[in-house]
Amino acid sequence: MSKLVQTSGKRKRAIARATLYAGKGHVLVNNKPVSSIQPSLLRLRLQEPLLLADKLADGIDITVKVVGGGPTSQIDAARLAIARGLVAFTNSNALKSTYLDYDRLLLVADVRRKENAKPNSHGQARSKVQKSYR
Repeated sequence: MSKLVQTSGKRKRAIARATLYAGKGHVLVNNKPVSSIQPSLLRLRLQEPLLLADKLADGIDITVKVVGGGPTSQIDAARLAIARGLVAFTNSNALKSTYLDYDRLLLVADVRRKENAKPNSHGQARSKVQKSYR
């Protein structure tokens, strides 16, 4: 049986689940090839873990399912899941250190979330209604 690795990544409200297995190097995000992702800036951001892995990622097929959040959050969650999966699949400490040196968010989730709206603030998190006592 061939090796199979499943990882996940989160960013804000977006959750990505990546499955890595031996293959020909195909990468699908929500059943679409990476080359069809627009705008190109987001496509390049998603390809960063693959470009940094270089030859290690050549024979690995990656399938990513992403739900929730906006486009940028989905891409960040997917790249986190891909990077974690590549490190787990290859068991390479060199790849792990490369990711950490390049961008720590490739392996460590960004835990920042939207601040909840407070009462008396008209839907904003921090701004309050101005009071005047005169």
